[in-house]
Amino acid sequence: MNKNIFFTAIAILLISNIAQGQWTKKKGKGYYKLSAWSLTSDQHYTDTGAIDPNATRGYFNLNFYGEYGITDRFDVIAYIPFFSRTYQNEQVSGTTGQVLQEGEDLNGIGDSDIAVRYGILNTGKLALSGTLKFGLPIGDDAGGSDGSFQTGDGEFNQLAQLDLGIPFKIKDLNAYGKTYLGYNNRTQGFSDELHFGAEAGISFLKSKLWVIGRLNAVQSLQNGDLSAQNTQGSIFANNIEYTSVAGELAYYLTKKLGVSFTFASTIDGRIIYASPTYSGGIFLDIK
Repeated sequence: MNKNIFFTAIAILLISNIAQGQWTKKKGKGYYKLSAWSLTSDQHYTDTGAIDPNATRGYFNLNFYGEYGITDRFDVIAYIPFFSRTYQNEQVSGTTGQVLQEGEDLNGIGDSDIAVRYGILNTGKLALSGTLKFGLPIGDDAGGSDGSFQTGDGEFNQLAQLDLGIPFKIKDLNAYGKTYLGYNNRTQGFSDELHFGAEAGISFLKSKLWVIGRLNAVQSLQNGDLSAQNTQGSIFANNIEYTSVAGELAYYLTKKLGVSFTFASTIDGRIIYASPTYSGGIFLDIK
């Protein structure tokens, strides 16, 4: 059971990177980001929502995320964790100091996403778009000595999503609000999922600094037939559910170049780590 928890954090990362788009890019414009993302945890939510301890496990990746406007209403999107590392710390007896279990790690590429987004409506005050994301199972779903070290889940999923956003002002400060609803069709016996959430941001320092808050949730439809142990003997969570909150600071060093830092944590979950994640990166915003 413990080993299921770690890998569900991968799903959170993919969702937060690719799910939050309402306004499409102009033709030839784009947004590109290089990030590092990290999670370490020694406790998790069980399938009943209780919090239990586990051997300290972690995940780290270096990833690329990009959006590019093919036309004024049609974008292509990619997310590629080009270096992913999963690891478990060695377990040491607190009384004798004896190593009970050696540590282990696995390095490789992670599951990646490609997506298309279409601008259905944009009045200047209201934007509605639709996104179709394809999850590519190019990571390792059965690594390590016991097959539980993974950089992917081994399944090809398709997420269809609608996004709605509005820009507004608070006094003389630019701000925006977003919401989304999506259906994630999963293969290889995994349950399908509902994805939903909201985001709000406000700018300071003449729009050089953006402060952003996010709420993301996943609800399993409980329609899969995969247990905690998959057919390859590698462990990966099915029927995960969570609600997560996140905060991001993004600062523009120039009109196009900036840096960002994000903190995220689950406030409720099923079969997911009960620990925060951290990410930071540098971005290029070509408007």
